Amino acid sequence: MKAPSSHPSQTLDSGRSSLVLRLRSGRLSLRLDGRTFILTLVLLGLIASLAVLSLLSGKYPIAPSQVLWTLAGRGEDMVRMIVVEWRLPRVALAILLGAALGTSGAIFQSLTRNPLGSPDIIGFSAGSYTGALLVILMASGGYCETALGALVGGIVTATAVYLLAWREGVQGFRLIIVGIGVAAMLSAFNAWMIREADLQVAMAAAIWGAGSLNGLGTEQLRPVALALCILLPLTLLLSRPMRQLELGEEIACASGVNAGRSRLLLMVLGVALTALVTATAGPISFIALCAPQIARRLTRSSGVALLSSGLTGGLLLLSADWAAQHALGQQLPVGVMTVSIGGFYFLFLLIREGRK
Repeated sequence: MKAPSSHPSQTLDSGRSSLVLRLRSGRLSLRLDGRTFILTLVLLGLIASLAVLSLLSGKYPIAPSQVLWTLAGRGEDMVRMIVVEWRLPRVALAILLGAALGTSGAIFQSLTRNPLGSPDIIGFSAGSYTGALLVILMASGGYCETALGALVGGIVTATAVYLLAWREGVQGFRLIIVGIGVAAMLSAFNAWMIREADLQVAMAAAIWGAGSLNGLGTEQLRPVALALCILLPLTLLLSRPMRQLELGEEIACASGVNAGRSRLLLMVLGVALTALVTATAGPISFIALCAPQIARRLTRSSGVALLSSGLTGGLLLLSADWAAQHALGQQLPVGVMTVSIGGFYFLFLLIREGRK
């Protein structure tokens, strides 16, 4: 057995070059194969480039050099107000919320071992939306109350779906079928609540329900960033048990993984990530569904990777938000664009399966 080292080591894993980093304690290690490492750098570069494009785009056009000077703290006051105070928080929120959706989708697709196992398909997003709507329509709650309602709604829905799908264990396909049914019922209930509410409140709730980053700023960015600083590292710490669970519960238990506890923790983290997005920007569809599968095809990995899925989700939501603001000549909710992305994704899958 090799002694643990604090220095990176280059190894070969199934014919693919890997970079392995281990701490001196030997309890924590990070493995990145060469293709995943290159893809991570490419995704970061694309996100940075698109972020700069988003910062310079708008009714008040700004040159790229002015954006860079402003970010360096040397811009004019007017440009600084537009870039730093108005546009930058929205760009940062798009990246962070997209990363949360991509990571959440990766968790549930891994647990169900099915590419349809994303929170917006199996009802968890609808449950978070129901909890948030109850707070908005009945208690006129603010951001913190809405976030708590979304989290409780998501957890209650996840528990109900899990119990309804239980038959001496939970199979991924049964969980998806039960989740689709629960999502349909909750969507009907949400539509009824909006219909019965006061007109002004109902219109605001319906616009928010489309999924939108309009009007969001520093006030929402700070709690989102703080929450993700807690949720994302906890999720990455559970990446190894998650990959072991993909091989089956018996193999996971034989390798020393507590399958029940790991699955429960992963589900709670996935629901919390979904609820955070729903409470902040409303239910944004298809990012959690598309991002993990796109990342998996780009990395050509056998399983769903959390890091690449999160980065892909951030890139997709940032792209959709830029298109919603500038591509069609009028500002639209970002949820409209993500639904379009999801439609093209399903069309691609149909064509791909047809060719097979």
